[in-house]
Amino acid sequence: MGILIVILIGVVLFGLAVGYAYNRKIQKKIDRGELKEAPPVITVDSECCGQHEVCEKESLLAAVSKEIEYYDDEELDRFKGRPSDGYSEKEIDEFREIMYTMKEEEVAGWCRSLQLRNVELPDELKDELFLIVGERRFKN
Repeated sequence: MGILIVILIGVVLFGLAVGYAYNRKIQKKIDRGELKEAPPVITVDSECCGQHEVCEKESLLAAVSKEIEYYDDEELDRFKGRPSDGYSEKEIDEFREIMYTMKEEEVAGWCRSLQLRNVELPDELKDELFLIVGERRFKN
């Protein structure tokens, strides 16, 4: 037990030392005029949509276009504003059928389209979506 405490203390001290060295390095760059100010601290949104692989991709698409593209799924607009955990099995199957009938490369755009239309993907499909996008990423 004592060894674990010593290791923990060592890790904490190492982290403090690295942080201190980093801050000094940034301050020296500011003093020399290489930087105007310290880089901003980036906070990560704690509420992820659950579409991990898609989120990164879609954040880039979001900056490019706000235009809604339909994927022969206009009927899903009736779910606008419904929470992702508020779907029946029959409704989840509607999303699933659309998702599995489209091309793999269209899935990310479809998710973006749903976001722009304020239609949340059912929670039950988020893992399946991750598998579809993840498999494609690892094949390449």
